[in-house]
Amino acid sequence: MPLQVPPSSCRRLIRRSIDLCKLYRQAAVAYEPGLRMVLSENAHTLAMLIADLQAQLRGAGDQAHERGSRAGWWYRRMLGLWPRDDAGWIRVLARHEHALLRIFEQSVALAPADAALILRRQLPRLRSIDLDMHSLVGIVRY
Repeated sequence: MPLQVPPSSCRRLIRRSIDLCKLYRQAAVAYEPGLRMVLSENAHTLAMLIADLQAQLRGAGDQAHERGSRAGWWYRRMLGLWPRDDAGWIRVLARHEHALLRIFEQSVALAPADAALILRRQLPRLRSIDLDMHSLVGIVRY
């Protein structure tokens, strides 16, 4: 089935997802094993989502992004300079995850019906990660 999502919108979603996936991996390396496992699983889920969107673009004959944005690179670099505890990383990741989920939901709402169906298939993955992160935010408060 050819891609019905506007390629520019799909590329934007891919770049934001790549940025967040790399942020998860950066955080997973730095902290304790239990948190590392959860963050690595979330990074893996995002990697599957990215691969699906890239396959959709390639299937339509368009070029898919393989890298995140420059802004995402700078952001990760700046985060690496400041020491963060587990709670700080979780709050940062939860905020970015929630923003990505909202962008996907907006894209679904604005896309034509066929395109919305393609994007809607990704929403359960994002909602699952979002729930994980909100649960972790609640735990680190105590």
